[in-house]
Amino acid sequence: MKWPDLAGRIVNDEHGQGHVLPVRVYFEDTDAGGVVYHASYVRFAERGRTDFLRLLGTDARQLIDGSDSREPAAFLVRRMSFDFFRPARMDDLLEVETRVKELGGASVTLIQTIRRGETRLVEAEVTVVLVAISGKPLRLSQAVRSAFLKHTQNN
Repeated sequence: MKWPDLAGRIVNDEHGQGHVLPVRVYFEDTDAGGVVYHASYVRFAERGRTDFLRLLGTDARQLIDGSDSREPAAFLVRRMSFDFFRPARMDDLLEVETRVKELGGASVTLIQTIRRGETRLVEAEVTVVLVAISGKPLRLSQAVRSAFLKHTQNN
């Protein structure tokens, strides 16, 4: 049996290129009233960023173990802000859309929108920095930079 692509998909539309990850809301994601708890959106966004990297060919595991031929490193969150517009509830099928807003020397700023159908529920702006295991920021490699540049909003 062929498994579905659990990493979501790269999309091309009128806004450029981005990544979309479907997410089902489970009981564990909700509060006592059956509404998605705000911290669950942080986890949904993390999954979207991780799978976006995976589809770009920059697997987080390769960065961490140094098998991408660089010093072991990881993308760490430097800043994140969330705007909450509407609630999601248990059993909703959501989509986490991730798009590159801006590239820095060692950082990437992403816009992540979580939707139910056409309804925007949450929008996050997240800046991640590539940091070596030693703690120092690392410049993005040319391969990583090129992969992200294809998905930059004003490209």
